[in-house]
Amino acid sequence: MSQLINFMNEQEQAILKTYTDLHQLAEPSWQEQKTSQYIQEELAKAGISFKTYEGHFGIVADIPGEGNEIVALRADMDALLQEVKGKVQPNHSCGHDAHSTMVLHTALAIAANKSFHTKPIRFIFQPAEEKGEGALRMMQEGALEGVQYLFGVHLRPWMEVPMGKVAPAIVHSSCATIYGVIKGKQAHASRPQDGNNPIEAASYLIQALQNIRLKSPDSFSIKMTGLLAGGDSSNVIPETANFILDLRASTNGAMDELQSRAVDLLEKVGTLTGTSITGTVKEFVPAASLNTEAIKLAKMAAASVLGEENVVDNCISQGGEDFHFYTLQKPEVKATMIGLGCDLRPGLHHPDMQFNEKALLYGTKILTSLLYNAASKNNENNH
Repeated sequence: MSQLINFMNEQEQAILKTYTDLHQLAEPSWQEQKTSQYIQEELAKAGISFKTYEGHFGIVADIPGEGNEIVALRADMDALLQEVKGKVQPNHSCGHDAHSTMVLHTALAIAANKSFHTKPIRFIFQPAEEKGEGALRMMQEGALEGVQYLFGVHLRPWMEVPMGKVAPAIVHSSCATIYGVIKGKQAHASRPQDGNNPIEAASYLIQALQNIRLKSPDSFSIKMTGLLAGGDSSNVIPETANFILDLRASTNGAMDELQSRAVDLLEKVGTLTGTSITGTVKEFVPAASLNTEAIKLAKMAAASVLGEENVVDNCISQGGEDFHFYTLQKPEVKATMIGLGCDLRPGLHHPDMQFNEKALLYGTKILTSLLYNAASKNNENNH
C-alpha cells in the first residue's frame, strides 16, 4: 500500500490538471460526450480495459483480479445547467468533476502498481446523476453484475464535514418531485363568482401540505417550490395553475407514506375548492442504505490516510443521490458513499461553489486505500 501512496504523491500535479480539464468540459446530463472521451483516453493510455454503450456516455472499466467478487468504485460525470453571472450554462457546482478526477486517478494508481493480488476492481463512470436516472441506466447495462462492494465519494460543504476530515458514509434522504395541475374556471376579475380561481386553490393547498402527518417517526418535509398561473392580464381569473412539490424523507418507507398522503391531499383539496387537482410523481431517488462492513472499510481507509482523529461521524443530508438506486435494486451489495471535507463554500449547487483542491489528493489516497483493503484477498479476516 505504501508504494501506492508514494505514487500518488508524485501524481499531485497530474490530479490537479485532470480536475482543471474536467471542470472546463462541464456538460449537462446525458450530454457528457467530451467528459467521457477524456476519461476513455486516460484509461486507454494506462492500458485499462473499458466498455462504452449505445445511447449514453457511461463507462465501465475493469482491472482483472482473482475470483468473481468485484469491488467497484463509482463516479458521476454530469454538470448542472444553471445561471452563472447572468448566463445559463453547464456548471460543475456539485463537484462531479472532482469525483471523476479522484476515481480516475484511483484507477490509474492501481493499474500502475498492480503488484499485489486482489479481487477484480471495477470503475463506474456514470452519466445523468442530476436527473436521477444514470444509476438505473448503468444497472441496465450490467454495471453491478458480480459486484460485492460498491463505493462512492461526494464533496461536502464546510459546515457538514470540515477540511481535512472524512465521513465514512453520507446518509442521504429519499427525494421526489410531484408535478401537478389545478384546473378551475376562468372569469373576469370583477365577477369572481362566475369563476373558480386555481391560484386560491393553490394557496389552500400550500397550507394543507403543512398539516400532513405520518405514522412513521422518520423526518420528512413537503413544500411547494413552483407555481405558474395566469398571463399578463391583471383582470382575468385564470383557468389553470401548474405547480411543483418537493418531497423529502429520511427513509424509503416514510417517502412511500408521504407520497400517498400527498396524492390523497390533492384530491381532497380539489373537492373542497371545487377544482380538479392532479399530480404525477417524478424524479424519485431512494434514501441511503447503510452497510456496516462497507462503512468499517471506509473508516479504516480514511484513518490510514488522515488519522483516526480526522474520521468524523456519518454525514446526515436532506439531499438526494441516485447512487442509492444501486443498493435499492441490489440490496446484497455492500455499499457506502464517503463524505469528503474540502472547505466547500458557499454550498453545493451554488453557481459560485468552490473548494480547496488539496482535498483531491487525500481523497484519491483514501479511495485507493479503500479499494485495496476491500479487494485484498485477506479482507474477509478483517471482519
